[in-house]
Parts: sequence; structure tokens; C-alpha cells
Amino acid sequence: MIKQLSWKVGGQQGEGIDSAGEILSTALNHKGYYLYGYRHFSSRIKGGHSNTKIRISTNPIGSISDELDILVAFDQETIDLNAYELIPTGVILADAKFNPTVPEGVSARLLAVPFTKVAEEVGMAQMKNMVAVGASTALLGLDAEAFREVIEERFARKGQKVVDKNMEAIARGRQIVIDELGDEMPDFKLEESDGKKRLYMIGNDAIALGALAAGARLMAAYPITPSSEIMEYLIKKLPEFGGTVVQTEDEIAAITMVIGAGYGGVRSLTASAGPGLSLMTEAIGLSGMTETPAVIVNTARGGPSTGLPTKQEQGDLLAMLYSTHGEIPKIVLAPSTAEECFYDTIHAFNLAEKYQCPVIILTDLALSLGKQTVEPLDYNKIQIDRGKLIGFDEELPELEQSQLFKRYGFDSEDGISPRVLPGTKHGLHHVTGVEHDETGRPSENPENRIRMMDKRLSKVANGIDFEEPVYLDAKHDEADLLVIGFNSTRGTIHEALERLEQDGMKINHAHIRQIMPFPTNMLADQMKKAKKVLVVENNSTGQLTNIIKMNVGMADKITHFGKYDGNPFLPSEIYKQCKELLVHGHI
Repeated sequence: MIKQLSWKVGGQQGEGIDSAGEILSTALNHKGYYLYGYRHFSSRIKGGHSNTKIRISTNPIGSISDELDILVAFDQETIDLNAYELIPTGVILADAKFNPTVPEGVSARLLAVPFTKVAEEVGMAQMKNMVAVGASTALLGLDAEAFREVIEERFARKGQKVVDKNMEAIARGRQIVIDELGDEMPDFKLEESDGKKRLYMIGNDAIALGALAAGARLMAAYPITPSSEIMEYLIKKLPEFGGTVVQTEDEIAAITMVIGAGYGGVRSLTASAGPGLSLMTEAIGLSGMTETPAVIVNTARGGPSTGLPTKQEQGDLLAMLYSTHGEIPKIVLAPSTAEECFYDTIHAFNLAEKYQCPVIILTDLALSLGKQTVEPLDYNKIQIDRGKLIGFDEELPELEQSQLFKRYGFDSEDGISPRVLPGTKHGLHHVTGVEHDETGRPSENPENRIRMMDKRLSKVANGIDFEEPVYLDAKHDEADLLVIGFNSTRGTIHEALERLEQDGMKINHAHIRQIMPFPTNMLADQMKKAKKVLVVENNSTGQLTNIIKMNVGMADKITHFGKYDGNPFLPSEIYKQCKELLVHGHI
């Protein structure tokens, strides 16, 4: 029996690839296994190679695996593209329909199973993915009944007959493999899990749930990969809490609607990807100038232009920091796990209202769409902070005739002025994107301009109230190497560093979760302890690397390691690069 393995299913998009992976992993989640899944899919609705890779373990995991134990193939292309990942004792379960062959140099065992034929016999060719799931259960040592609950949840609305047919497809696929292999069954049987109930979710769902928990009542957005699941989740859930989702005509309308709602006191958000954020940049400046809270999610993908809409990349970092014209206070958070996506979204709404500025939650495709095990969430941690929102508990002082409320007053030492909602008695003020005085009236007075700019920027100049700007795994006071990353690379780096530690190397890990304002002092302390620094990021120009050099310095210590082919890092790739840097002094 083994503690973990990796399973992949592939074929043409639209063949039930996602469903097969979802049903297998959900059943394993119900049994208490830890899971980490990643989807490779084409930027089209149907056709083109697609695969889902799932890692299954009895211990916590945070990355896809380097290798593959079982490959389920619905076409020859899947074998040709993915067989190189298989371990020498791996197994290919392929549909007998296409007469599968194993590429030269691959020693994995090929088992042709009549997925399509059996599915047709059961009643529907589309159920070949369930035959494949059944064949997989035989290798994993799982009983077909382990899938009944999942099948019933998924197909109950279609009637008991459909449920029974799917269960029959699973049972027949399982039996074929048992009959074929008999005593030659490979050693892929999983050890028993701890059986505990845990969540299994993508980062996008965690963000959506976090928005709900934070009290958001409006989402305005335009659908775009890979952010659309946030919108889809909230379409179902927000109306149950008196909220609504508006699908706008474009991203410009979405962000301006969010700003308007924020001015009116409604916690609101929008979510998009790089192209959509490019359209929003002028309005984000409006949020900063008018000191109106706004929460924006950017699920980064491959760019520029349309780029790689369904592939992994971390190329939006500098755009999130600097793309708005002029200078405004802005907060950029970068969660690195699905669990952090939930809690950081709640923080984002609190920070947006506390500091009266736009807050961007930056994720990447691997984090947004990768599915992972999450420990039960602690709802007691949720706190709502609406900042200096006044006019509820006591009436504001009466204004003198022809005077306006000093919405942008200079009196506060922290630069954060009292905020009132429209209609608040004695809270009348002017709002404009033009530079303005304390009451909001337009002003081009040079002295006022300096004071107002200083006031706005001072709100975040001395840091913000965010509990963990950098995740640290720094057990060494003097490290051979410090590895730095952000977003989805955290688990991959962690696994690579465990291997390096076993080799006798002293490695520390810093993962940056608050990118603006940058946690300069905290990172500098860690960099001083290390002989060398490696920055791991999914882009070609070293965006995080350059931000660190600009804010912290120590450029002579820093090496950039980038990957920008559309795929996430593997633990072995980071392990190898760390070894090269430590042994040979360069990459």
C-alpha cells in the first residue's frame, strides 16, 4: 500500500475529462484523502487536448507531482503528450476504440479497456468517462460503492435511472481491470486515510465565499477566464442574502458600478483577468482620488493581449502596482492557498473601507482554478471593520449656511478622513475625480494639491493592518539560500525545499502575500540571513525580482528563476535550480 499517487485523465475537450476527475477526486475527498488538482485545457468550448491531473495523499500536499502513476487516455494524443511523465511501473488505461500504442522509450504498462463499447452497452457512449473511473478504482483498491454518494449528488436531478446507469458503468470498468490483471495488479492501493471531513475547492470559490462572508452584496463583472467561477458562485448565492450580481457590458462598467456602490455604502467587488484589469485602470484611479472603497480580483493568466487565456502565468504583477496614471494609495494582496483566498478576501473588504482606497486581490490561474484540500474554515475569525464610517450612532454637527461637510478633511493624523454615506444629515459634500479641497469642491491651488496628495498617500505609507504580509518558513538563522515566491508557487517551493533539507542544505522560504505596500523590512531581515536569494516566478522579466531589488536592495544576492511556457512549476524544477545555484553559483 502506498501513501500517495498521481492520476491523470486526458482527451478532447468535451469528452467528460473534467467530470471524470471531479467525480474521482470528490469521492476520495469524502473518504478523507488530501488532494491537489490542476486542469490543462484549451481556450475553446469543444475540441483540443485537455487533461486533469490529481495528486492523492494521506498527508497534506500543496502542489502537483513531478511524476505520474496512472494515465487514463481517451485518444492517442493524450498518450503521446503525457506518457513521458509516467513512472517505469506506471499504467496507461486507454480506450481500446483507438487501438492505443505506447511511445518509444516509455516502459509503463498499457491496458486497453473498451471504455466506449461498455458505455454504449450500458446505455450511453458519453458514460465512457465513468467506465474509466471504474477502471481506475480497481488499481486504487477502491470499492465502486465509494462513488455512490457522489454520483447521486451529481445526477439525482436526472432521475434514479441515470444514477444507476453511471454506477453500472463504474462497476463494469472496475471489473474489467480486475479480470484482466488478476494477481498482476500493480501496487497502487492507497493506505487508509484519516477519514476526516475537509473542504475541496478552487481558489475562485474560496474568494467568492470570502466575499459573501465579508458582507458583499453586489458583484458587477464581465465573464472572463479564469475568473468566471467567482461570478458563477455568487450568482447562485448572493440573492439568498439580499444581494445581486450584475453582468455588465464590459469591465469599465463593472468597476465604475462597484465604485458607485461603494460610495453608497454597499460592499461590492468585481473580478476579471489581465485584459479586463487593463480596461479598469482609469476607474481604479477614480477610486483612489475620491477615496472610495473598491475590491477588485485579478486572476492572472498568460498575456499579453489575449495571450494564453487558459494557461498559468504571473505576468500582471507590475500592472497591478503601477498601471493607474498618477499616484494613488492602493493595496495589493496575493494569497497563496485556497484557504488564504477565503480569509484574504475578507481582509480586502475591511482594508478597502478602513483605508478608503482600492484593494486588488491578485491570484494566478493555478491558484484560481486548481482544486485543493482545505481544512474546515474558522468562521469565528471573521471580523467586519468599516473604518471611519460615521453618522449612524450620533448625528453630525449642523453645518453653517452654504457650508459642506469636510469629507476630505486634513484633521486626521493617519490621513484617513471621516466618511459618510449619501443622505446622511449634515454630511453633504461634493465628489469629483478632479483634484479638490476638504469638502470635495474642485481646486487647483498648489498648496492644497500638495496637502491633499500627501494626505491620500500617507494612509498606507507606514504600512497597513494585515496580519501576515509574508509567509515564512525560516528555520535557519543562517541559510545557504532564501527562496522567495508569490501566489500558487508556495506549495511547490515548500516541497522542493523539503528535498533540499534532506540533502543537508539550509534553505529558508519567504512567500509574499502583501505586495503593496511592500513589506520591505520584513523581507530585508530574511535576506540578510541568507547567502543567496532565488526568486521563483511565472514570468520572463523577473517582475517580483525587480520589485525586491527596488525596495530592499541586495541585488548582488538575488537570482531570478522564471518559467513562462504556460505551465506551473514542478517541485523537481525548483529543486534542480536551487541545487545549481548552491553548487555551481549560477543557473
